[in-house]
Amino acid sequence: MIKTPVLLGLAAMLIGAAPPRNPEAVAEAALRAAPVFDGHNDVPEQLRERRKDVLEGFDFRDTRGTGDAKAGVAAMMTDLTRMRAGKVGAQFWSVYVSANLTEPQAVQATLEQIDITRRLIAKYPNDLTLCLDSVCVASAQKAGRIASLIGMEGGHSIGGSLSVLRQMHSLGARYMTLTHFKNTAWADSGTDAPTHGGLTAFGVKVVREMQRLGILVDLAHVSEATMADALATNGPPVIVSHSNARAINNHARNISDATLKLIGANGGIVMVNFYPPYVLEAARVWGAAREAEQVRFKALHRGDPAASEAALAAWDKANPMPRGSVKDVADHIDHIAKVIGVDHVGLGGDLDGVDATVAGLEDVSTYPVLFIELAARGWSQADLEKLSSRNMLRVMKAAEAFAAAHKNDPALENETSF
Repeated sequence: MIKTPVLLGLAAMLIGAAPPRNPEAVAEAALRAAPVFDGHNDVPEQLRERRKDVLEGFDFRDTRGTGDAKAGVAAMMTDLTRMRAGKVGAQFWSVYVSANLTEPQAVQATLEQIDITRRLIAKYPNDLTLCLDSVCVASAQKAGRIASLIGMEGGHSIGGSLSVLRQMHSLGARYMTLTHFKNTAWADSGTDAPTHGGLTAFGVKVVREMQRLGILVDLAHVSEATMADALATNGPPVIVSHSNARAINNHARNISDATLKLIGANGGIVMVNFYPPYVLEAARVWGAAREAEQVRFKALHRGDPAASEAALAAWDKANPMPRGSVKDVADHIDHIAKVIGVDHVGLGGDLDGVDATVAGLEDVSTYPVLFIELAARGWSQADLEKLSSRNMLRVMKAAEAFAAAHKNDPALENETSF
């Protein structure tokens, strides 16, 4: 006898059980009710590196043809058509600049990244809306447009100046990652040798001024000591815009269960990303082996960088990076939800900021695949809606309420003299 879903459902009703779940339907309903609010996408960086911040001739409706196979350049992972297919309703665009720049250079580069982001948004008014608060996010989505917000990736972007921080806020920045891969003069990174033991006194002042302004404090990339110091300010909820669980993958960019619990107690959100070395332990180990080989080849071919690069390319071909799959990303989401609850997890894919993703999440069109996987694991529609955007909106509203309550507080000032 053919057991159709309808017959199975009727049978289940007759015996008092719930009808079988349809993961695709659950995921579709969740994304229809609460489109994805992604915490981290690096399209601005791609525009800088690929196009030198020139928008003329750039079609953001379809970027699938932006690769160059001969030069080893992959196509971009993001465009408007694929964002629509991926059910993206709000996006934090990351205005990343290299942590190797001097502070004055970083400030200028960040201003240029904000400019290109704002110009890109303005170029597509029927699809994108620049948003500065949660009210705008809701309004843009109701109008069928993708709410577009700006996040600064790295505290070096303010040049050690609270005045610059305030000006970045006035230009639209609504989160700042306290560090990138290197320490700043006031905060330790998770991937650099610690020099401060977390935040310095000035670093605490930076965090407090961000809270006063309504700039979300982003703890991606920072050391766990920096996370603890930022959370100890007892301010509004923090975000971690693109990091994963250290219990699953012991990468320095990921978060221990102990710190996850602090973030949960703060009311914050951890937004899981799709980069294999952060997702998959095997990819992290692969990365360490590759770095060792790179050093070895440079030593073997001293004075001949071309030979060193050729040897590394051959090693890469023989030893491809383990990529993992959608299931591995879902494992991180499940773990974080288990440790601190479904109210404290979100998505920060890091798309267009990495050279590879886990299999199945290659671009912005693929978010529904992840939601189907979670629905198949038993996630309810209500919980999937929290993951997709409701958690992030709650955090934004809390930060905005904190800033409103402190709007008459005096601005904090640098104590250094010129």
